[in-house]
Amino acid sequence: MALDFTAVDFETANGFIGSACSVGLVKVRSGKIVETEQWLMQPPAGFDHFDPRNVSIHHITPDMVSAAPRVTDKIPQLLEFIGSDVLVAHNSSFDSGVIRAASEAGEVAVPEIAHLCTVKLSRKAYDLPSYSLPFVAEEAGHPIENHHEALADAEACAWAMIDMSLRSAQPSVLETADHYGVRLSLTQAWQPGDDLSRATRDAQGWLAAGNPLPPQDAFSNWPQEGPNPKPSENADPSHPLFGQIMVFTGNLSMPRPKAKELAAEHGAQTASRVTRATTALVVGDGFVPEDLATGRLTNKAKHVLRLREKGQRVSIISEGEFMQMVGGFGLTA
Repeated sequence: MALDFTAVDFETANGFIGSACSVGLVKVRSGKIVETEQWLMQPPAGFDHFDPRNVSIHHITPDMVSAAPRVTDKIPQLLEFIGSDVLVAHNSSFDSGVIRAASEAGEVAVPEIAHLCTVKLSRKAYDLPSYSLPFVAEEAGHPIENHHEALADAEACAWAMIDMSLRSAQPSVLETADHYGVRLSLTQAWQPGDDLSRATRDAQGWLAAGNPLPPQDAFSNWPQEGPNPKPSENADPSHPLFGQIMVFTGNLSMPRPKAKELAAEHGAQTASRVTRATTALVVGDGFVPEDLATGRLTNKAKHVLRLREKGQRVSIISEGEFMQMVGGFGLTA
């Protein structure tokens, strides 16, 4: 078996996971990049507003996509590019979810999608302070020059998959996943008339309530910890948050108890303070992984770095990364 797969990265316009405005696609054959594509797209009709926070991340504006086709019109071409490949992405449940939710919004049928997450793989293959894509790409020997540019991120993900396969001495995506004990995931097929995913139902409810943007005063109050709910028994074991012992620090764009509920829904056990059991810390206050190099960190984040110096495997996650893992920006604020 050869190391064949397609890597993908989406950028979205707003809190709805299906609001894709850009995509990067990278086809790999026998461990080599052989073809790439990148498109700007209009999000699905009715879900096409641009949240200022999303724009601040990827710098794509409504004017830039005004003449582009809608993502729903590009889905057949996207699926043709992927073909029968396993879809590889950094938090693949998000990127496969983009395809599913955009298809639902545009009432376009989509087949079952097999996908593999390089976040979960990298946690097994590397020992890093953060498993955000810039850190993983640098460890793989291919630093990202334009993070959040869809093709650059898809290429970085492809190189990381190639590097982890080489380190494991495994010849294929499936054998590499087996080596690291990471399961392949499946996003179910959908066609018009089938039940909608929770992401689409939530987005429809959010818009119907007249809330196209998150609250502007989201950062006005110091966060309250709230209870630590039990991890969901129905959580997907292949999700990047499954099995994590997770702590939150700093102001988030939603109440911290709600963030804890979202983490628990995806199989994480939340806690209120950093201990030797902690495996992940989500940092608010506009933190980005690059802040690890500048020292702009909360006390909890500094504690995590001290634990890492003592050999504890614990990672630091930005709010943006966390929100992508749980399916969007601000919809549940």
